[in-house]
Amino acid sequence: MIDFKTFHKLSYGLYLICSEFEGQKSGYVGNTGFQVTATPSTIAISCNKDNFSCNIIQKSHLFSISVLQKELDVTIIGDFGFKSMKDFNKFEKHLYKTGKLGIPVVIEYCIACFECNVIKEVDCGSHILFIGEVIESEKLSDAPPLTYDYYHERYKMLAPKNAPTYIEPELLKQDREEQIFQNDLPSEYICTICGYTYNQEEGDLASGILPGTPFEELPEDYVCPICRAGKDFFKEL
Repeated sequence: MIDFKTFHKLSYGLYLICSEFEGQKSGYVGNTGFQVTATPSTIAISCNKDNFSCNIIQKSHLFSISVLQKELDVTIIGDFGFKSMKDFNKFEKHLYKTGKLGIPVVIEYCIACFECNVIKEVDCGSHILFIGEVIESEKLSDAPPLTYDYYHERYKMLAPKNAPTYIEPELLKQDREEQIFQNDLPSEYICTICGYTYNQEEGDLASGILPGTPFEELPEDYVCPICRAGKDFFKEL
């Protein structure tokens, strides 16, 4: 039997991975990014075949990877992780630069960035593993990096559907309900789009919602701080 929660115990960071081909930019949130070799310096990333970015990287043979910092405005994760470039310009509201390889490199809320030339592709089923030689890199900040564990604990979010660590919500539902029952937690509401959980005791200070505010008393124009879904997309746990 597989306990899917065990996969959350593997150590990850969170990264913004971008590319561009013939003027078409792409970018997504990835939790798979690791150094493969020292000589030459290579980094591997994982990209779902259904991602718009996958086709762009395969055509350009280039990608950038930016390391997100621990404390940030989570809308950047919502925009790059839960929306598609097919119908949303992810770069319009966020700071980025055009790198040495001519591809976008996000610098907002990032502590380091790399530009890579793809030297190998590995078909891994639902995902493609791209191995890239680092051509350019830059340190942007001394802030600590955002880890996948902190991402889950702090923001109580699900992984995007195309992430390699995505788990069907129904597989986690029973465990979450048992946790709420056993710990007598206050009523919580979950965003059915991205998995963000609104907790009455904590409120949502970033959106001006004070701790102790019941979900029913939130303004009608309240939206999920991650993916911007409206109140109608929340369900009570």
